[in-house]
Amino acid sequence: MSRSFWTPLHAKIHRTIRSRHLFERNQRLLVAVSGGQDSLCLIKLLLDLQPKWGWHLGIAHCDHCWRADSQANAQHVKNLAESWEISFYLETANEPLNSEAAARNWRYQALNTIALEHNYNYIVTGHTASDRAETLLYNLMRGTGADGLQALTWQRLLTDNIILVRPLLEITRAQTKDFCTDFQLPIWEDSTNEDLKYTRNRIRLELLPYLQENFNPQVESALAQTAELLQAEVEYLEQAADRLREEAMRGGVEEWESGGVGEVSKELLLSSPFALKLNRRILQKAPLALQRRVMRYCLQQILPCAPSFEQIEKLTALITAPNRSQTDPFPGGAIAKVENDWIYVSC
Repeated sequence: MSRSFWTPLHAKIHRTIRSRHLFERNQRLLVAVSGGQDSLCLIKLLLDLQPKWGWHLGIAHCDHCWRADSQANAQHVKNLAESWEISFYLETANEPLNSEAAARNWRYQALNTIALEHNYNYIVTGHTASDRAETLLYNLMRGTGADGLQALTWQRLLTDNIILVRPLLEITRAQTKDFCTDFQLPIWEDSTNEDLKYTRNRIRLELLPYLQENFNPQVESALAQTAELLQAEVEYLEQAADRLREEAMRGGVEEWESGGVGEVSKELLLSSPFALKLNRRILQKAPLALQRRVMRYCLQQILPCAPSFEQIEKLTALITAPNRSQTDPFPGGAIAKVENDWIYVSC
């Protein structure tokens, strides 16, 4: 690659990929390209870095059929792929996607299907520091806790063989726009990005500019850095919570098998199907943050939808509740009960 095309952004992404071990050499990368500035910046950077890494690149485009120009958008991306001599894959929605969440779920499913069919190791998306800041604010207002605030991570395992990677999380949307301008990349403007009926658009077009003007001109980078810090802390807490949960469940089994559980408990456990059992004495020694994470995990196994804060608190309260306490039914009918040193959840 000519040195004249080696910009500071090329150097930054090259260092990021290497230092964070985002990709290995000679891997097959499926790049999600919408035609917008972020994805065009991403594919151009990867194309220019390709000689150094030996990747095989492919482009995937997902047509949600939301806009009248969506077919023309798809053709535009296909033409770019052909001009770069890159394999192109198109997935088109067969039915209306009536929400941002539904569209996102379908898009990841479509990308995963393409990757599996064509033997790609990685799916690569153009999420930026700006997206990370918007996601943090969006989830903060929804009350998701630290896990939601750091939701846009550098890597995420989609299946046993496919990893989702976001190499641009330290790059702002302003930087991707400047990059596209410098290289005269043909951006396809998505009209839905200006539609204020979508919450994320209001965050991007109204809330973040207000925060930049009145509080911190670098608020996007500051929020993205906060998400980065939270990511490491969430990973640590999840590992600690997993160890605590395994110890509490194992402690319960050992106590039962050794005869330390009373006849009433045995009768209750044997007379009804139970999903989980936990030793309260072990949980009582742990910090509240880990107790909540263990209980959230338990509820995720039995509830038809993601547990709420109130539901997690209700189950966590049983750790120190009087003997024979129990909850009212959770959605789906599950009930958690206390019997001596045990908490068990019956369906």
